[in-house]
Amino acid sequence: MDELDRQIVHLLTKNARMPVKEIAEHVNLTSPAISSRIRRLETDGIIAGYTVICHNPGETTRVQALISVSVNADSREEFLALAEQEPQVLQCWRVTGSYNFIAKVSCESIDDLEHLLNRVQKLGSTNTQIILNTPVDRPLSL
Repeated sequence: MDELDRQIVHLLTKNARMPVKEIAEHVNLTSPAISSRIRRLETDGIIAGYTVICHNPGETTRVQALISVSVNADSREEFLALAEQEPQVLQCWRVTGSYNFIAKVSCESIDDLEHLLNRVQKLGSTNTQIILNTPVDRPLSL
């Protein structure tokens, strides 16, 4: 990946729907050259997909939290299966430190969060932080 590829990826992380012609104008290449580079970035797995990120600034009813989870080796697969099947789990990271995993969850209510915590705590210990707001939220840029 060269500097032109980085510029293209940077532009697409800001606006994944940016027209190829506009990208070409920003990096001083032709549209066919940009299309070819984007196809190669997709084939090489640098660009893994395109998505829509929805923000509901008026929605205050959901409870989002980060749950740090410590499970024994014999419970890891069961925890991962629970995380995979539970729609309230948005993301789950394998981490170093005192806990094995951190899960980002979005629940309808505190009661739903408590119910989810009870299920997870059958497999190991937890530490939970409720997300109050997100003052910085930017996509990864190369």
